[in-house]
Amino acid sequence: QVQLVESGGGSVQPGGSLRLSCAASGSIFSIYEMGWYRQAPGKQRELVASMTTWGEPHYADSVKGRFTISIDNTKHTVLLQMNSLEPEDTAVYYCKVDLTQFEAWGQGTLVTVEE
Repeated sequence: QVQLVESGGGSVQPGGSLRLSCAASGSIFSIYEMGWYRQAPGKQRELVASMTTWGEPHYADSVKGRFTISIDNTKHTVLLQMNSLEPEDTAVYYCKVDLTQFEAWGQGTLVTVEE
């Protein structure tokens, strides 16, 4: 069992910034990748960014240059720094953790970008 606690969502104006955090606890010894997905109303869930525990990142084209993912392996925490936010970034953001035997999802945190 893995528990994920997300924080950092909220409402921001276009051009603003937010930082999402996701802390993993429980049976976390076999985590090899952590990341963020998002789901906007009426759309499918999509990958935003992910990173392996050895530091290899992957970003969706739509967020390259604006979002930065990082992992603190000592705290089993994945961060997503989101800058230059656009209305199209509005969505529920979900933390996802991949372990050798299974995957785990967070409960989601809402990010709203509007005037």
